[in-house]
Amino acid sequence: MEYRNLGSSGTKVSVIGLGTNNFGRRLNTSETKKVIDTALDEGINFLDTSNSYGDTLSEEYIGNAIKNKRSDIILATKVYSKIGDRPNDMGAGKIHIIREVENSLKRLQTDYIDLYQIHFWDNSTPIEETLRTLNYLIDSGKVRYIGCSNFTSWQLSMSQEIAKSLNMEKFITVQPEYSLLNRDIEKELIPACEYYNVGILPYFPLASGVLTGKYKRGENMPEGTRLSENKERADEILTSETYSILERLEIFAKARNKSLLDLAFAWLLANPLVSSVIAGATKQEQVVSNARTHKWKLSKIEVNEVNEILGN
Repeated sequence: MEYRNLGSSGTKVSVIGLGTNNFGRRLNTSETKKVIDTALDEGINFLDTSNSYGDTLSEEYIGNAIKNKRSDIILATKVYSKIGDRPNDMGAGKIHIIREVENSLKRLQTDYIDLYQIHFWDNSTPIEETLRTLNYLIDSGKVRYIGCSNFTSWQLSMSQEIAKSLNMEKFITVQPEYSLLNRDIEKELIPACEYYNVGILPYFPLASGVLTGKYKRGENMPEGTRLSENKERADEILTSETYSILERLEIFAKARNKSLLDLAFAWLLANPLVSSVIAGATKQEQVVSNARTHKWKLSKIEVNEVNEILGN
């Protein structure tokens, strides 16, 4: 496995991370443990979850699986989502964050979180309040680093500037949706990350499974796949234009004895700002396939060729 710095920190994380949105939703506690054990065997040390995943069960199942291996793992979780019906049961305000960090620590069976992330921007809370609260958690030893998720470039920039002006710890990472088929962040967010030296943690790197190569033009979607259960999403993604791009990308990969899945990860990791690619898995074999994609290093020429296929 290859390891990179987590954003601007000195902490090393595996370039392939394990996303855990399926824990507690599609996987029970024993299945979760098998996936995590396989990830660790493959050299993956970065686990990403949220207090809201699996209606809090993701954190609980992870806690059960890693309680004797905590020092081997860089553990990231998030806060923001609605977890109850009371007025302060969501958001990035002080009351919610402090209450939820304690709940996450309890479920994860640990006394610290390596990377604590604000899941979404909160229009109803001043970012200064959020940052002060996060810095309090760092000072208390409950959190080591802070990051954000689903922030736009101006939201990230404002956060970094306010933290700087108040001499506080800054976000070291941002977690956006990013893949060969969704490159929206390249226009503004990536330049902001370059300027502020913020690491990128792409999620949905396989575009809801489209970049696994399992979907073919003119063929029925495989049963049990994510898109076979969501026709609206399938119709949105699997257009004729998308199939044409996929077919060209697959030809590119096969010419190098690689798969479309390999290319999806390799292309993201060709960007040095990417600290780790967050990839979910419901089966042990998926973890193995994802983990081993790091071995393919694209050259600058190859990256340009891929970008041409994508229409850039």
